[in-house]
Amino acid sequence: MLWYEEGRSSELGVLVHVPVVTGRISFLAIEELKSLLSCCCKAVFKTLPGQKIARLELGGVLNTPQEKIFIASGSEIRGFTKRGKQFLSFETNLTESIKAMHISGSDLFLSASYIYNHYCDCKDQHYYLSGDKINDVICLPVERALRITPVLACQDRVLRVLQGSDVMYEAEIPGPPSVLALHNGNGGDSGEDVLFGTSDGKLGLIQVTPSKPVHKWEIQNEKKRGGILCIDSFDIMGDGVKDVLVGRDDGMVEVYSFDNAAEPVLRFDQMLSESITSIQGGCVGTDNYDEIVVSTYSGWVTGLTTEPIHKESGPGELKINQEMQNKIASLRSELEHLQYKVLQERENYQQAAQSSTAKTALSSISINDKFTLNKDDASYSLILEVQTAIDNVLIQSDVPIDLLDVDKNSAVVSFSSCDSESNDNFLLATYRCQANTTRLELKIRSIEGQYGTLQAYVTPRVQPKTCQVRQYHIKPLSLHQRTHLIDHDRPMNTLTLTGQFSFAEVHSWVVFCLPEVPEKPPAGECVTFYFQNTFLDTQLESTYRKGEGVFKSDNISTISILKDVLSKEATKRKINLNISYDINEVSVKHTLKLIHPKLEYQLLLAKKVQLIDALKELQVHEGNMNFLIPEYRSILEEADHLLEEYKKQPAHLERLYGMITDLFIDKFKFKGTNVKTKVPLLLEILDSYDQNTLIAFFDAS
Repeated sequence: MLWYEEGRSSELGVLVHVPVVTGRISFLAIEELKSLLSCCCKAVFKTLPGQKIARLELGGVLNTPQEKIFIASGSEIRGFTKRGKQFLSFETNLTESIKAMHISGSDLFLSASYIYNHYCDCKDQHYYLSGDKINDVICLPVERALRITPVLACQDRVLRVLQGSDVMYEAEIPGPPSVLALHNGNGGDSGEDVLFGTSDGKLGLIQVTPSKPVHKWEIQNEKKRGGILCIDSFDIMGDGVKDVLVGRDDGMVEVYSFDNAAEPVLRFDQMLSESITSIQGGCVGTDNYDEIVVSTYSGWVTGLTTEPIHKESGPGELKINQEMQNKIASLRSELEHLQYKVLQERENYQQAAQSSTAKTALSSISINDKFTLNKDDASYSLILEVQTAIDNVLIQSDVPIDLLDVDKNSAVVSFSSCDSESNDNFLLATYRCQANTTRLELKIRSIEGQYGTLQAYVTPRVQPKTCQVRQYHIKPLSLHQRTHLIDHDRPMNTLTLTGQFSFAEVHSWVVFCLPEVPEKPPAGECVTFYFQNTFLDTQLESTYRKGEGVFKSDNISTISILKDVLSKEATKRKINLNISYDINEVSVKHTLKLIHPKLEYQLLLAKKVQLIDALKELQVHEGNMNFLIPEYRSILEEADHLLEEYKKQPAHLERLYGMITDLFIDKFKFKGTNVKTKVPLLLEILDSYDQNTLIAFFDAS
């Protein structure tokens, strides 16, 4: 069945949709695209519905057209010819479902969440257990690189380059890699160039040499777009140089062109309503007109073509021959018939549901969710995507959080009053979505030291009404993000734990306290993780083994939170902990200096915003504002920008006040002194902020 959407178009051309059934593979042959309604998709073959298909790759003998179709379902690999004949059914020895796959001749590279396997002619060759989740796997082209070099994209912001079953070296990249692709489809000039996309929206190219990685270029996500899910190389611009096609999880399709430069530039973008799960360039519909074909989360296939939508035919109307008119009429008739059948079946279902003997089954609807920390503004993004339209989403939290405005969000939000003292309910908010909304994005800002659970109740627009719940843990050190390098010259405070606990137990405590830590304990007897606070830029070093854990931070409040939470978790499990700490007084002044530019900026922003109304009123009465000093004229000129920025930072100043207050209390808590009575005086100093006065107050107290 085809569905054509006449009203939507872009600079590249027409959008055509084809539904795809989950668990079923369909190979589509697209005939000539002669007009908007004459694009026909013909099913060559279909398999029976089955287990969810995680990956689909093309393969074949090296240096020949890659026409064989390989799919991964669960722990099984199946192969089909392009006519639908199954020639391979291979049950791997993986205990987890396959997440990523790459085919190179007779070599098969697979990865589950933490396990990588290499098979040759379906025989096990190499194996590797990763310390963090594997998001994708690829291998350099053997016919060009003359060696088998698998590359694993791991969640801990590292590309691991393997040689056999061992790691040859690791390449650090600026974000958690979500997808890998060979540059130009063949590894570039050297056969060693690998494109990577990250879950926080960055795009880069790295050369995987036999000895070390060479970072060629990286493109930052300055426009704050979604994470990258798929990449392809194709010359869609027709300049003889392959462009980079990118699909993102917010529905954005991008084309990057090199323009005779080493680093690509954005040449085209198109926003779709659903996340892009796959992207490919090619000549599909009409000869001499290239297209970008993408698939979306709910199963639609969309094509963007370079063929002009409007064709000039000189004076008079464009004449269409009789054969084309018949084709268009036939397609319109078929579409009307399908619409009628859908309406009829819907009415039959409604009547059956109202009868006394009706039996209804709740439909199982898949929800694609993502809860990630944004380094740029120290907030969490919660993305909910459903395969059908969303009716409403209820957000509930047992921990204090702020909901921030999202420009892309068109849903109407309403807040309900909460009784946090009696039932630990700090937030109840309902988002009512507009018709045909399948994706909702929310922004949340948490407070470190206050931890709990955030719940999202998602109600799709289906009958009978059903609701699905998703839970997300707000961790005690929720604003910390994994990093690989820290400044060891900073003044550090140290917390040391010793006791009768296992390596797995202390690892579970770290997982409970900090984000981006793998759930499974890493291999080895000892492990070290580095973290950076995305809001204050303070650092944390965590080293632990069986019976001992050492935590170092330049922020006393971080050490205080860890001390309270870890001792509480150990008490729950009836484990006796010996806790010792070494506090560095210099670290307090160091932390205040890190806070200073943020606090000064927010205070200045608040003062400017307070002056805007008075300056605008003065402008109305006086007209000419040349008599004002340049500072005030600048405030008037930037008024809209200042108000918008101030609106995006609710409670930002109060949050900085709270962090300074916590730092003050925590400093003296480790000395055994309660200074809560001095907090009002501290707040007075902050209201008339001066850095030296604040530092002197901390020292004098």
